[in-house]
Order: sequence, then C-alpha cells, then structure tokens
Amino acid sequence: MENRESKGKRPPSGKRGAAFPISDSRFSIPCCLTIAGSDSGGGAGIQADLKTFAALGVHGTSAITALTAQNTQGVSAVHPVPAGHLVAELDAVFDDFAIAAVKTGMLGDARTVRCVARELEHRKPHWLVVDPVMIATSGARLLDKAAVKVLIEELIPLADVLTPNLPEAEALTGIAIRNAPDGERAATKLRGFGAKAVLLKGGHGRGREVIDRWFDVRGSFEIRNRKLPFEAHGTGCTLSAALAAELAKGRAPRMAARRAVAFVQRALKHAYVPGMTPLRVLAQRPR
Repeated sequence: MENRESKGKRPPSGKRGAAFPISDSRFSIPCCLTIAGSDSGGGAGIQADLKTFAALGVHGTSAITALTAQNTQGVSAVHPVPAGHLVAELDAVFDDFAIAAVKTGMLGDARTVRCVARELEHRKPHWLVVDPVMIATSGARLLDKAAVKVLIEELIPLADVLTPNLPEAEALTGIAIRNAPDGERAATKLRGFGAKAVLLKGGHGRGREVIDRWFDVRGSFEIRNRKLPFEAHGTGCTLSAALAAELAKGRAPRMAARRAVAFVQRALKHAYVPGMTPLRVLAQRPR
C-alpha cells in the first residue's frame, strides 16, 4: 500500500487528453482540489479545506457542490449547485492545474455524487480521498438517502482512502460499531466496496481517547489521542483535507494518515469559539 504511486496511476491531468508530470519545474507547489459544500460560517466545508491546504503548504483549488446558510447554531438552508456548473468548475480547475490530490466532502444528492464520480473516473487524479459527509455537527442531513447507493456503487470504488466517522461507517455498512472488532468488520465491508484504504475516525466513540483506525491490504493500526472536553466543528473536513495535502506532497498513505491526524490534534488544541454558541472552530495554523 505504501508504494501505490507505482501501480499504474496516471499523472495529474490538465486539459483533456494532456498530462502534467509532477516533476515539471513549473509546479513547485503541489496543487490539491476540494469538491465540497460551502460553509458560510467558515468552520467546515470548502472554507476549512482551503485553510488546511494553505497551512500545509499546498495550493488549494475548489469545486463547490452546494451553498449552505450555516453558522455555529446549525444549517438553515442548502442550495445545490447545478450539475452543469459543477462540471464547468471541475473543467476550469483540471484544465489549468496539475492536481496532485483530490478530496470530496459534502455532495448532497445522488445527481451530484454521480456527476463527481463520472468526472473523476474520467480525470483519474493521482490520489482521491473520499470523506462521505452525511450529517453536520448540528445534526442537519447533508447527503440524502438516495445518494448513499450511488456513493457506494460509483464513488467509493474510486477512492484511495475513505474517511468515514463511526456514524457514517454504520450508515454505509449497516454494522453497529461498539468495539474494535465491529470497526474491523465495518472497514472490511467498506474496502469490499472498492476503497483501497479506510481511515475510520473515532471521534464519536466512547471513552477518554479518540481512536482512529487505519485499514488497508497490509493490515491495520491505531492512532490514539486524548479526547478533548469540547465539541468542535470541521474536524472531519480538516482531516481529509490534511490527508490529501500530505499525499500531494509525496507522503506514503500510512504516513500521510498519521501526519493528518497529528495536524487535526494541533488544530483542536488551538480551537476557538467565534459564534454565539460554545461550538469551537479549528485553528489550522501553518506547520
């Protein structure tokens, strides 16, 4: 798994039919793409992803799937971006930038998931991190039920790394995750959908520790951190964006995962309260 770079992936593509080699001297800073929803409150989604990319020294590009009216109190409205415009966003990015890694976040509905899967299957980015965003921290549903089947059948099979939290993994697999063996069974099923690796996020687990678990063809390992006594917004977005950034910089997948989790932990330690509720927002500071 550590050496997937040599297993037949095309270099990042630019204009349709063209390819920009990663070693090209024009591209001294790796470029990443986030395909996700916009968070008007600035704590998650596209906004969190771009802050993370900047903090980790990669150039961030974006394709917005939906506009949300959102703050620390919740999501009050969601406006999906028309499929034609989403394709235009993706064309604009891929036609000018050598995209080293892509991450997906909030996709919203089956039409958008199918559109993104189709475009990424065509573009074949060097790395793809899929964050199966389903429910916001506030409890608002961000992926409709019809989209779950499309996600499983069309997008997850393209993923180099799938990064579900425990509720998302349960929703995707139908397996209640109460302990480590349950998590392993769920990850095995998720990898059976086609994902090359799974980073099962443990922030929703019980106990005094957050246990993130990595699963790939070589086996598994755990990353343990002390659970902090507050609720934070945008942790999942930040983790998947950090993972994409580390892959774009040439890290092997397992090391990229460790570094991404460490980045989130530092961001949590400096988290702050910007709104009228106690919900904290991560501080994505340069490493």
